[in-house]
Amino acid sequence: MTTVHHAGCPQAISAATRPPGMPATGADLTQLISHLYLCEGLSTYRIGAVTGIDRQRVNRMLARVGVPVKPRGAGRRRPVGQDQVALDDVIQHLYTDCGLSSGEISTVTGIPQRTVRDRLRARGVRMRTKGRLNREDRVAVPAEALIRLYVSGGLSAADTGRLLGVSGQIVLRAAHDEGLPVRVGGPEPSRGPGEIELVRALYADSLVKQALARHNVAHRPAGGPIWQRFPTPVPVSAELAEELYVACGLSVRHIELLTGQPSETVLRLLRAQAITRRSVGGRSPFMRRWKAGLPTAPGSDPF
Repeated sequence: MTTVHHAGCPQAISAATRPPGMPATGADLTQLISHLYLCEGLSTYRIGAVTGIDRQRVNRMLARVGVPVKPRGAGRRRPVGQDQVALDDVIQHLYTDCGLSSGEISTVTGIPQRTVRDRLRARGVRMRTKGRLNREDRVAVPAEALIRLYVSGGLSAADTGRLLGVSGQIVLRAAHDEGLPVRVGGPEPSRGPGEIELVRALYADSLVKQALARHNVAHRPAGGPIWQRFPTPVPVSAELAEELYVACGLSVRHIELLTGQPSETVLRLLRAQAITRRSVGGRSPFMRRWKAGLPTAPGSDPF
C-alpha cells in the first residue's frame, strides 16, 4: 500500500509543485491526489479538474491508500474570511430587513439562489415560507372589526373588505384564523363552530386520528393564526391528501388546519391523483357526521 503523506511532507509537496508539462505517474500521482485532498482540502471534483483524470478514478485511488472520502467527494470546509462575512451581512440585511426573496438577492449579488438560502440558514435566519404571499406577511385584520361588520353586521366578505381596505379573500382568511364563523353564502351569518372547536373535533374524529397516525402527523394545539401553529407546514403526500379528503371526508380547508399546507397546494395534490373535487357549498362528509352527532373517537380532547 502506498504511504499517504500529509501537510509538510516532502513527497506531497514535490508532487504538487511539479513543473508544468511533467505529468505525475504511479505513486507520485497518488501522492499528489492525497496531498490535494487531505492537505489542500480540494474536493474530488476539483482534483479531477486539476489533474485531468476522471473523478471516479480519484475516488478509487484515495480508497486504495486508505483515505476516507466524504459524501459526494466534498473537500474541507474553508475558513470564512472577512469579505465573506461582510457579504453574508449584506445578504441577511436584504432578506430580513428589506424583505427581498432569495431569488431577488441572487439577482442582485450574482450568488446562486440555493447558496443564498444555505448561507442564511447557516446564520440561523428563519426562512420565510414560499408563495406569492408569504404566510407571515398576510395582512392583519382586527378581530373586532370582523365581528362588527362581517359577523354581527351581516356584510359580505367583499363589502367588509372594501370598508377595511383589503380584499374579500383576506377577510375570509382572517375570519378563519380568528376562529369566527365563515358563511358559505346568503345574507344572514351562520353561527358555525369556532375554529378551535373545529380543530379539536377534527383531531377527535376516529378516521382522522387513524390517518394522521399512519402518516406520522403530530397534533398541533388549536388557536392563533395558522402560520403560527405551523411555522413550517407538514409535508403532505398525495396519499395522505387522498385519504383525508376521500376516506375521512375532510374539506381542503380542514386539511390545511391539520397540516398548515395551503388549500391550493392540497387541491393540486388531489388533481394530480385525478380525484374529483366535491361540489362547492354545503357540508363535507366530516361536517355532516360531526353535526349529526355520530361517534368519532370517544373521550378525546387531545389537549
